[in-house]
Amino acid sequence: MGIRAAIVILCLLALATAWAEPLPVPAARTHGPSPEVQRHQDPQRVEIYRVRIVNDKGGAISGSRDGGATWTILGHVVIFTQKVSNDGYTASKWAPIGAVSATAVNAIHIRTGYNATADRGVVFSVLPKEDMTEAGRKLQSFMSPDASIYTDIPGGTTLFGGHWAPILGNPIYLQTGAQLTRMTDGYVPHKGDVLVIPVMEAVDSPRYFEFENRFGGFITEEAWDGTRTVIGQVLKPVEGVGRFTGTQYTGVGRLRANHNGVIDVSTSVFGSIAGFQILPREHAMSPEMTRARTMTQWMVVGPLDARDPSWEGVAPLFLGYLRPEWAEDDVASPDWLHRVTSRTHIEVRMSNGPWQELPAFAFDPDLNKKFPEWGNTALQDMTHVRICLPVPASLK
Repeated sequence: MGIRAAIVILCLLALATAWAEPLPVPAARTHGPSPEVQRHQDPQRVEIYRVRIVNDKGGAISGSRDGGATWTILGHVVIFTQKVSNDGYTASKWAPIGAVSATAVNAIHIRTGYNATADRGVVFSVLPKEDMTEAGRKLQSFMSPDASIYTDIPGGTTLFGGHWAPILGNPIYLQTGAQLTRMTDGYVPHKGDVLVIPVMEAVDSPRYFEFENRFGGFITEEAWDGTRTVIGQVLKPVEGVGRFTGTQYTGVGRLRANHNGVIDVSTSVFGSIAGFQILPREHAMSPEMTRARTMTQWMVVGPLDARDPSWEGVAPLFLGYLRPEWAEDDVASPDWLHRVTSRTHIEVRMSNGPWQELPAFAFDPDLNKKFPEWGNTALQDMTHVRICLPVPASLK
């Protein structure tokens, strides 16, 4: 072996080791907007609808599309909560306080504070009916079962990825009579509290975000007027699909979840389970995400300049723009308009070919079964991904 070849191999081994081992987190702030996405951090927003939840047994869950003048019953609270979790998931600490910190087809999470000791957000959750047994006994959620409002609404419907889903970062208000007061730092739910979520949409919401699925591939945003802007780069491409909980509540090529450290895409039909995830750079380097650096089911993204901060909790990908909204029959609806989407969905190019719907891949939901080897390479021919957003209200 020549000296040059040996040097190349040593460099590759060093790079692989860097991805495989957690790096020390610098004391300075490592996340925030890079110049290319700065314009999205405080956009003009309009309310497209609002959701109201009465935190009491049998409390009504309602939706309004006229600013609260009239309400439609969406479901009811089965078990209310009077607690918060001081040990929220890592990415919750990057969410605004008093706001939606995760929106998904199987959960909504709300941040109410910060636990400096654990360096995590303080949160509580709103969960679908699948998170309870038939007897009503609480099941273990991935955070804290007692810090959760359990509803009779099925996963993948209404506020859980249906037509009343919130957008990541939407503010939370408490209603007293006709008065709305913004939720403040340190809030703990009380029995009878009325929570209101105005679902605010950015008026500059783009047509789609496009990812070149390769090392160093560009991330491009296209506006509705056709303007294209490169906003970041792919640091690690995705090549496989994995067993991500919650993908059973949505369809192929749909957004399963968005929080301040993840975009979760479903590749499975409703009832099965499979998908892949997109992570910002520093979250991918955190100790809990070791697998994202060594396995193929995660794409890692970051700013164009490696010296710029990472995008945890940063718009447009990890705050303020993405909403998991779908219905099994929505492709047949009059407003679908041949992929001029009225729902968030994902399209891909395979081997640099034409744009097409994301291929379906699914596993048996039984997590005890052996993971099939084909899952690690299911998307190896996917050269491009784009997340297509709904037509914003300002253009309708």
